[in-house]
Amino acid sequence: MNSDLLYSDTEEALRDSVRQLLADRCPPEAVMRLYDPGPPDFSGVWKELAADLGVAGLLVPDELGGAGASAREAAVVLEEIGRAVASVPYLSSAVLATVALLQAGETDTLTGLATGEVTAALAVPLSTAPGDSVTGVSTGAGGLTGEVTSVAGAAEADVLVVPATGPNGLELHTVSCADAGVEVSPILALDMTRPLANVRFSGASSSLAGTGSAEAALEAALQTGAALLASEQLGVAQWCFDTTLDYIKQRKQFGRAIGSYQAIKHRMADLWLEVSSAAAAARYAADTCARSDLDAAVAAAMAQTYCSDVAVHAAEECIQLHGGIGMTWEYPAHLYLKRAKSDQLALGTGYRHRAWLAELVDLPHDDRS
Repeated sequence: MNSDLLYSDTEEALRDSVRQLLADRCPPEAVMRLYDPGPPDFSGVWKELAADLGVAGLLVPDELGGAGASAREAAVVLEEIGRAVASVPYLSSAVLATVALLQAGETDTLTGLATGEVTAALAVPLSTAPGDSVTGVSTGAGGLTGEVTSVAGAAEADVLVVPATGPNGLELHTVSCADAGVEVSPILALDMTRPLANVRFSGASSSLAGTGSAEAALEAALQTGAALLASEQLGVAQWCFDTTLDYIKQRKQFGRAIGSYQAIKHRMADLWLEVSSAAAAARYAADTCARSDLDAAVAAAMAQTYCSDVAVHAAEECIQLHGGIGMTWEYPAHLYLKRAKSDQLALGTGYRHRAWLAELVDLPHDDRS
């Protein structure tokens, strides 16, 4: 089925609204303070983004109070979040947790997520790839017990969506972070704009999340997350390219703009091609996901394989071509390199996705991750 990958007027209007809000409330100088003692609190930014703009409910159906939109619109939001390296739990709450609950058939929590009144997180390590088995938490008469490490968005969440092993196999549970049996411990991460935390359950009270297959719900959440993470990586790469292009047009050396030197031109031309190709890959992944296309899993894996490396390369070029200023703590380029490198390891490394693609066409590969 042919599909139009161009952005619609609605998507462009959504982009403008998100970009303006993040520019006003989440400028680079504020984001950089996350690495200082007493970092700023961006929960107000998330509330404005989630509730006032309504982006938290983009993937939630109309009948549950959401916007009834698709992965295409969610991808636009993630592009802008990547462009601003905004410290908001959109991926963890509005994508991973929301899709898992939708697929499981849970409705109560989704209503709160749609309005932005509730923030959730999927309690799996951020490195979990689609198809990975999830262990560490079990459920029984005494409640949930076990531990999950490196959970994105757990510190900001009101509710955790927890895959747990029960008597009949994998189950999906919801548990309040205010429960006495839940301990959320923030950890030091490379990218402090996407906080991680370890979560320990000690007899926590929980509710079964819907009646659908937990395995299918978890797989859908991780695959959708991988597909849309590529759009965030595109946003990171696009900011790095645009900012570097502006800089080399203005910075002069030996009486000439450094962008006039052939070596710099060639590097920027190569980077433009990479970023443009990443845009096509990320957009196709979001579109196939929105249409539940049979090619969605392949598109997601291809987008992650390509876009994750492009984002890192764009951030590296941004730092190098800015020269001395690019190496300084006061310039925001390091934020983009950290986000790009962190994203490169999230929801499955590029190698993991390439290995899965190799299996589809019977290419030999080893089991390295």
